[in-house]
Amino acid sequence: MRIPGKRMKMEKGMSKNDFSVRLDLSAEHMQKIFGMRDAYVRKLERDFGVSVVDRNGSVVITGAEDMVQKAESVLRELSGVLGRGGEIEEQSVDYAIAMGKEEQENVLSQMDADCICHTVNGKPVKPKTLGQKTYVDAIRKNMVVFGIGPAGTGKTYLAMAMAITAFKNDEVGRIILTRPAIEAGEKLGFLPGDLQSKVDPYLRPLYDALYQIMGAESFLKNTEKGLIEVAPLAYMRGRTLDNAYIILDEAQNTTPAQMKMFLTRIGFGSKVVITGDVTQKDLPPDAVSGLDVAVRVLKNLEGISFCSLTSRDVVRHPLVQQIVKAYEGYEAKESARSRERGRSRERTAQRHVRR
Repeated sequence: MRIPGKRMKMEKGMSKNDFSVRLDLSAEHMQKIFGMRDAYVRKLERDFGVSVVDRNGSVVITGAEDMVQKAESVLRELSGVLGRGGEIEEQSVDYAIAMGKEEQENVLSQMDADCICHTVNGKPVKPKTLGQKTYVDAIRKNMVVFGIGPAGTGKTYLAMAMAITAFKNDEVGRIILTRPAIEAGEKLGFLPGDLQSKVDPYLRPLYDALYQIMGAESFLKNTEKGLIEVAPLAYMRGRTLDNAYIILDEAQNTTPAQMKMFLTRIGFGSKVVITGDVTQKDLPPDAVSGLDVAVRVLKNLEGISFCSLTSRDVVRHPLVQQIVKAYEGYEAKESARSRERGRSRERTAQRHVRR
Protein backbone atom coordinates (compact mmCIF):
# COMPACT_ATOMS: atom_id res chain seq x y z
CA MET A 1 0.00 0.00 0.00
CA ARG A 2 1.48 3.31 -1.10
CA ILE A 3 0.60 6.30 1.04
CA PRO A 4 0.62 9.66 -0.76
CA GLY A 5 3.47 11.82 0.44
CA LYS A 6 4.55 15.33 -0.41
CA ARG A 7 7.94 16.83 0.29
CA MET A 8 7.71 20.46 1.31
CA LYS A 9 10.35 22.71 -0.21
CA MET A 10 12.93 24.31 1.99
CA GLU A 11 12.67 28.05 1.90
CA LYS A 12 15.56 30.48 2.07
CA GLY A 13 16.82 30.87 5.61
CA MET A 14 15.53 27.47 6.74
CA SER A 15 18.06 25.09 8.33
CA LYS A 16 18.64 21.49 7.32
CA ASN A 17 16.62 20.49 10.39
CA ASP A 18 13.50 22.12 8.92
CA PHE A 19 12.97 19.57 6.16
CA SER A 20 9.32 18.45 6.08
CA VAL A 21 7.21 15.72 4.55
CA ARG A 22 3.43 15.57 4.50
CA LEU A 23 1.64 12.19 4.49
CA ASP A 24 -2.05 11.68 3.85
CA LEU A 25 -3.45 9.07 6.26
CA SER A 26 -7.01 8.12 7.04
CA ALA A 27 -8.31 9.23 10.43
CA GLU A 28 -8.56 5.59 11.55
CA HIS A 29 -4.98 4.78 10.55
CA MET A 30 -3.70 7.97 12.12
CA GLN A 31 -5.43 7.22 15.42
CA LYS A 32 -3.97 3.69 15.60
CA ILE A 33 -0.47 4.72 14.53
CA PHE A 34 -0.32 7.61 16.99
CA GLY A 35 -1.44 5.31 19.81
CA MET A 36 -3.15 6.07 23.09
CA ARG A 37 -2.29 9.65 24.10
CA ASP A 38 0.11 9.77 21.12
CA ALA A 39 2.40 7.27 22.88
CA TYR A 40 3.59 5.56 19.68
CA VAL A 41 4.30 8.72 17.73
CA ARG A 42 6.24 10.12 20.70
CA LYS A 43 8.54 7.08 20.42
CA LEU A 44 9.05 7.89 16.74
CA GLU A 45 9.85 11.53 17.52
CA ARG A 46 12.27 10.62 20.28
CA ASP A 47 14.14 7.93 18.33
CA PHE A 48 14.50 9.88 15.08
CA GLY A 49 14.70 13.38 16.51
CA VAL A 50 11.79 14.65 14.41
CA SER A 51 8.49 16.38 14.98
CA VAL A 52 5.29 14.60 13.90
CA VAL A 53 2.04 16.57 13.94
CA ASP A 54 -1.50 16.15 12.67
CA ARG A 55 -2.16 19.13 10.41
CA ASN A 56 -5.55 19.41 8.70
CA GLY A 57 -5.98 15.64 8.40
CA SER A 58 -2.41 15.01 7.23
CA VAL A 59 0.72 13.97 9.09
CA VAL A 60 3.62 16.40 8.80
CA ILE A 61 7.11 15.18 9.75
CA THR A 62 9.78 17.83 10.31
CA GLY A 63 13.46 17.52 11.14
CA ALA A 64 16.79 16.57 9.58
CA GLU A 65 16.21 15.25 6.05
CA ASP A 66 17.68 11.77 6.58
CA MET A 67 15.77 11.29 9.84
CA VAL A 68 12.52 12.56 8.31
CA GLN A 69 12.88 10.06 5.47
CA LYS A 70 13.40 7.19 7.91
CA ALA A 71 10.43 8.25 10.03
CA GLU A 72 8.34 8.56 6.88
CA SER A 73 9.25 5.01 5.82
CA VAL A 74 8.27 3.67 9.23
CA LEU A 75 4.89 5.41 9.09
CA ARG A 76 4.30 4.04 5.59
CA GLU A 77 5.06 0.52 6.78
CA LEU A 78 2.77 0.81 9.81
CA SER A 79 -0.05 2.16 7.68
CA GLY A 80 0.53 -0.69 5.22
CA VAL A 81 0.11 -3.20 8.05
CA LEU A 82 -3.23 -1.59 8.95
CA GLY A 83 -4.24 -1.59 5.30
CA ARG A 84 -3.80 -5.36 5.17
CA GLY A 85 -6.01 -5.84 8.22
CA GLY A 86 -3.16 -6.13 10.73
CA GLU A 87 -2.89 -4.58 14.16
CA ILE A 88 -0.49 -1.99 15.56
CA GLU A 89 0.91 -2.82 18.99
CA GLU A 90 3.69 -1.28 21.05
CA GLN A 91 6.05 -4.13 20.13
CA SER A 92 5.41 -3.71 16.40
CA VAL A 93 6.05 0.04 16.65
CA ASP A 94 9.30 -0.52 18.57
CA TYR A 95 10.46 -3.10 16.04
CA ALA A 96 9.50 -0.93 13.06
CA ILE A 97 11.55 1.93 14.54
CA ALA A 98 14.53 -0.38 15.14
CA MET A 99 14.36 -1.66 11.57
CA GLY A 100 13.90 1.90 10.28
CA LYS A 101 17.18 2.93 11.88
CA GLU A 102 18.87 0.13 9.94
CA GLU A 103 16.92 0.99 6.78
CA GLN A 104 15.20 -2.41 6.83
CA GLU A 105 11.72 -1.18 7.59
CA ASN A 106 10.30 -3.12 4.60
CA VAL A 107 10.73 -6.40 6.55
CA LEU A 108 7.60 -5.47 8.50
CA SER A 109 5.53 -5.99 5.35
CA GLN A 110 7.18 -9.35 4.68
CA MET A 111 6.39 -10.58 8.19
CA ASP A 112 2.87 -9.21 8.18
CA ALA A 113 2.11 -11.12 4.98
CA ASP A 114 3.14 -14.44 6.57
CA CYS A 115 0.06 -15.62 8.47
CA ILE A 116 0.65 -19.07 9.98
CA CYS A 117 -2.88 -19.60 11.34
CA HIS A 118 -5.58 -17.95 13.43
CA THR A 119 -6.34 -18.43 17.10
CA VAL A 120 -9.71 -19.71 18.22
CA ASN A 121 -10.71 -16.03 18.62
CA GLY A 122 -9.75 -15.23 15.04
CA LYS A 123 -6.51 -13.41 15.82
CA PRO A 124 -3.81 -14.06 13.18
CA VAL A 125 -0.58 -15.70 14.33
CA LYS A 126 2.38 -14.17 12.47
CA PRO A 127 6.11 -13.77 13.00
CA LYS A 128 6.69 -10.35 14.52
CA THR A 129 10.46 -9.99 14.09
CA LEU A 130 13.04 -10.86 11.46
CA GLY A 131 14.43 -13.58 13.74
CA GLN A 132 10.98 -15.13 14.13
CA LYS A 133 10.46 -15.00 10.35
CA THR A 134 13.76 -16.85 9.82
CA TYR A 135 12.72 -19.39 12.46
CA VAL A 136 9.33 -20.05 10.84
CA ASP A 137 10.90 -20.38 7.37
CA ALA A 138 13.46 -22.85 8.76
CA ILE A 139 10.66 -24.99 10.22
CA ARG A 140 8.98 -25.08 6.82
CA LYS A 141 12.16 -26.16 5.02
CA ASN A 142 13.84 -28.58 7.45
CA MET A 143 12.98 -31.85 9.15
CA VAL A 144 14.60 -30.88 12.46
CA VAL A 145 14.88 -27.31 13.75
CA PHE A 146 16.47 -26.06 16.96
CA GLY A 147 15.01 -22.74 18.15
CA ILE A 148 17.38 -21.31 20.74
CA GLY A 149 16.82 -17.99 22.48
CA PRO A 150 15.69 -16.13 25.60
CA ALA A 151 12.23 -16.08 27.13
CA GLY A 152 9.55 -14.19 25.24
CA THR A 153 10.89 -14.76 21.72
CA GLY A 154 7.94 -16.95 20.69
CA LYS A 155 9.97 -20.15 20.22
CA THR A 156 7.33 -22.53 21.58
CA TYR A 157 4.25 -20.57 20.52
CA LEU A 158 5.29 -20.32 16.85
CA ALA A 159 6.31 -23.99 16.81
CA MET A 160 2.87 -24.87 18.20
CA ALA A 161 1.16 -22.73 15.55
CA MET A 162 3.15 -24.48 12.81
CA ALA A 163 2.31 -27.90 14.28
CA ILE A 164 -1.42 -27.19 14.52
CA THR A 165 -1.46 -25.81 10.95
CA ALA A 166 0.29 -28.94 9.63
CA PHE A 167 -2.15 -31.14 11.58
CA LYS A 168 -5.23 -29.32 10.24
CA ASN A 169 -3.83 -29.55 6.69
CA ASP A 170 -3.33 -33.33 7.11
CA GLU A 171 0.42 -32.98 6.60
CA VAL A 172 0.91 -35.05 9.78
CA GLY A 173 -1.36 -37.48 11.58
CA ARG A 174 -0.72 -36.33 15.13
CA ILE A 175 1.01 -33.79 17.36
CA ILE A 176 3.32 -34.80 20.20
CA LEU A 177 4.43 -32.17 22.70
CA THR A 178 6.98 -32.97 25.34
CA ARG A 179 9.33 -31.37 27.80
CA PRO A 180 11.61 -32.68 30.55
CA ALA A 181 10.24 -32.53 34.08
CA ILE A 182 13.78 -32.40 35.40
CA GLU A 183 13.19 -29.14 37.26
CA ALA A 184 10.81 -31.05 39.56
CA GLY A 185 13.44 -33.51 40.76
CA GLU A 186 12.59 -35.13 44.09
CA LYS A 187 9.78 -32.62 44.65
CA LEU A 188 7.49 -34.63 42.37
CA GLY A 189 6.85 -37.05 45.21
CA PHE A 190 5.31 -34.31 47.34
CA LEU A 191 2.69 -33.39 44.74
CA PRO A 192 -0.77 -34.99 44.97
CA GLY A 193 -2.18 -37.40 42.38
CA ASP A 194 -0.71 -39.90 39.93
CA LEU A 195 2.43 -39.32 37.82
CA GLN A 196 0.52 -37.52 35.05
CA SER A 197 -1.01 -35.14 37.62
CA LYS A 198 2.43 -34.51 39.08
CA VAL A 199 4.02 -33.53 35.77
CA ASP A 200 1.04 -31.60 34.35
CA PRO A 201 2.11 -28.31 36.00
CA TYR A 202 5.38 -28.47 34.06
CA LEU A 203 3.47 -29.01 30.80
CA ARG A 204 1.03 -26.15 31.45
CA PRO A 205 2.67 -23.70 28.98
CA LEU A 206 2.07 -26.24 26.19
CA TYR A 207 -1.59 -26.67 27.19
CA ASP A 208 -2.06 -22.89 27.28
CA ALA A 209 -0.76 -22.47 23.74
CA LEU A 210 -2.94 -25.34 22.49
CA TYR A 211 -6.07 -23.89 24.08
CA GLN A 212 -5.41 -20.45 22.62
CA ILE A 213 -4.73 -21.60 19.06
CA MET A 214 -6.90 -24.71 18.78
CA GLY A 215 -9.57 -24.19 21.41
CA ALA A 216 -10.20 -26.33 24.48
CA GLU A 217 -13.00 -28.41 22.91
CA SER A 218 -11.02 -29.32 19.80
CA PHE A 219 -7.93 -30.06 21.88
CA LEU A 220 -9.80 -32.40 24.25
CA LYS A 221 -11.53 -34.20 21.38
CA ASN A 222 -8.23 -34.83 19.55
CA THR A 223 -6.52 -35.81 22.79
CA GLU A 224 -9.16 -38.46 23.48
CA LYS A 225 -8.51 -39.88 20.01
CA GLY A 226 -4.77 -39.97 20.70
CA LEU A 227 -4.08 -37.47 17.91
CA ILE A 228 -2.61 -34.90 20.29
CA GLU A 229 -0.33 -36.00 23.09
CA VAL A 230 1.26 -33.87 25.79
CA ALA A 231 3.72 -35.88 27.85
CA PRO A 232 6.96 -35.65 29.82
CA LEU A 233 10.11 -36.56 27.91
CA ALA A 234 10.54 -39.83 29.84
CA TYR A 235 7.44 -41.17 28.06
CA MET A 236 9.24 -41.01 24.68
CA ARG A 237 11.65 -43.84 25.46
CA GLY A 238 11.21 -46.97 23.35
CA ARG A 239 8.86 -45.35 20.83
CA THR A 240 9.17 -44.66 17.10
CA LEU A 241 7.25 -41.55 16.08
CA ASP A 242 6.10 -41.71 12.45
CA ASN A 243 3.92 -39.15 10.64
CA ALA A 244 4.00 -36.80 13.64
CA TYR A 245 4.81 -33.20 14.47
CA ILE A 246 6.98 -33.38 17.57
CA ILE A 247 7.95 -30.41 19.75
CA LEU A 248 10.50 -30.73 22.56
CA ASP A 249 10.25 -27.67 24.80
CA GLU A 250 12.75 -26.54 27.48
CA ALA A 251 15.45 -28.64 25.83
CA GLN A 252 18.20 -26.94 27.85
CA ASN A 253 17.04 -29.13 30.76
CA THR A 254 17.72 -32.41 28.97
CA THR A 255 20.80 -34.51 29.60
CA PRO A 256 22.91 -35.61 26.61
CA ALA A 257 21.45 -39.13 26.96
CA GLN A 258 17.88 -37.80 26.97
CA MET A 259 18.51 -35.65 23.90
CA LYS A 260 20.03 -38.59 22.01
CA MET A 261 17.10 -40.78 23.03
CA PHE A 262 14.62 -38.17 21.81
CA LEU A 263 16.33 -37.53 18.47
CA THR A 264 16.49 -41.24 17.69
CA ARG A 265 12.69 -41.55 18.10
CA ILE A 266 12.09 -39.64 14.85
CA GLY A 267 10.32 -41.72 12.22
CA PHE A 268 9.24 -41.30 8.59
CA GLY A 269 7.01 -38.36 7.71
CA SER A 270 7.78 -36.55 10.95
CA LYS A 271 8.94 -33.03 11.70
CA VAL A 272 10.70 -32.01 14.90
CA VAL A 273 11.13 -28.63 16.59
CA ILE A 274 13.37 -28.37 19.65
CA THR A 275 13.25 -25.18 21.69
CA GLY A 276 15.38 -24.02 24.58
CA ASP A 277 17.01 -21.14 26.41
CA VAL A 278 20.64 -21.91 27.25
CA THR A 279 20.67 -19.14 29.87
CA GLN A 280 17.93 -20.75 32.01
CA LYS A 281 19.10 -24.24 32.88
CA ASP A 282 17.63 -26.08 35.85
CA LEU A 283 20.16 -28.91 35.71
CA PRO A 284 22.55 -29.55 38.60
CA PRO A 285 25.61 -27.23 38.40
CA ASP A 286 27.96 -30.02 37.31
CA ALA A 287 25.58 -31.49 34.69
CA VAL A 288 26.02 -30.99 30.94
CA SER A 289 22.99 -29.84 28.91
CA GLY A 290 21.86 -32.12 26.09
CA LEU A 291 21.02 -29.02 24.07
CA ASP A 292 24.61 -27.73 24.26
CA VAL A 293 25.96 -31.11 23.16
CA ALA A 294 23.44 -31.38 20.29
CA VAL A 295 24.47 -27.98 18.91
CA ARG A 296 28.10 -29.12 18.74
CA VAL A 297 27.41 -32.61 17.41
CA LEU A 298 24.70 -31.89 14.82
CA LYS A 299 25.64 -28.44 13.49
CA ASN A 300 26.86 -29.73 10.09
CA LEU A 301 24.12 -32.27 9.33
CA GLU A 302 21.89 -31.61 6.33
CA GLY A 303 18.18 -31.30 7.17
CA ILE A 304 18.89 -29.87 10.61
CA SER A 305 18.71 -26.12 11.14
CA PHE A 306 19.73 -24.03 14.16
CA CYS A 307 17.97 -20.69 14.67
CA SER A 308 19.28 -18.27 17.27
CA LEU A 309 16.80 -15.73 18.59
CA THR A 310 17.98 -12.74 20.64
CA SER A 311 16.61 -9.99 22.85
CA ARG A 312 15.57 -8.16 19.66
CA ASP A 313 13.06 -10.93 19.03
CA VAL A 314 11.31 -10.64 22.42
CA VAL A 315 7.63 -9.97 21.78
CA ARG A 316 6.37 -9.71 25.34
CA HIS A 317 6.12 -6.47 27.31
CA PRO A 318 8.94 -4.03 26.34
CA LEU A 319 10.26 -4.31 29.90
CA VAL A 320 10.96 -8.02 29.29
CA GLN A 321 13.17 -7.06 26.36
CA GLN A 322 15.07 -4.62 28.57
CA ILE A 323 15.47 -7.29 31.26
CA VAL A 324 16.84 -9.79 28.72
CA LYS A 325 19.26 -7.18 27.35
CA ALA A 326 20.43 -6.31 30.88
CA TYR A 327 21.13 -9.97 31.66
CA GLU A 328 22.90 -10.47 28.31
CA GLY A 329 25.18 -7.54 29.11
CA TYR A 330 25.83 -8.78 32.64
CA GLU A 331 26.58 -12.33 31.48
CA ALA A 332 28.91 -11.08 28.73
CA LYS A 333 30.89 -9.06 31.30
CA GLU A 334 31.02 -12.00 33.70
CA SER A 335 32.23 -14.27 30.90
CA ALA A 336 34.94 -11.76 29.96
CA ARG A 337 36.03 -11.49 33.62
CA SER A 338 36.13 -15.28 33.91
CA ARG A 339 38.31 -15.58 30.81
CA GLU A 340 40.64 -12.88 32.14
CA ARG A 341 40.91 -14.67 35.49
CA GLY A 342 41.76 -17.87 33.64
CA ARG A 343 44.47 -16.14 31.60
CA SER A 344 45.83 -14.55 34.78
CA ARG A 345 46.09 -17.95 36.47
CA GLU A 346 47.87 -19.34 33.41
CA ARG A 347 50.41 -16.51 33.45
CA THR A 348 51.02 -17.03 37.19
CA ALA A 349 51.51 -20.76 36.67
CA GLN A 350 53.96 -20.16 33.81
CA ARG A 351 56.01 -17.78 35.98
CA HIS A 352 56.20 -20.41 38.71
CA VAL A 353 57.37 -23.01 36.17
CA ARG A 354 60.15 -20.75 34.86
CA ARG A 355 61.36 -20.20 38.40
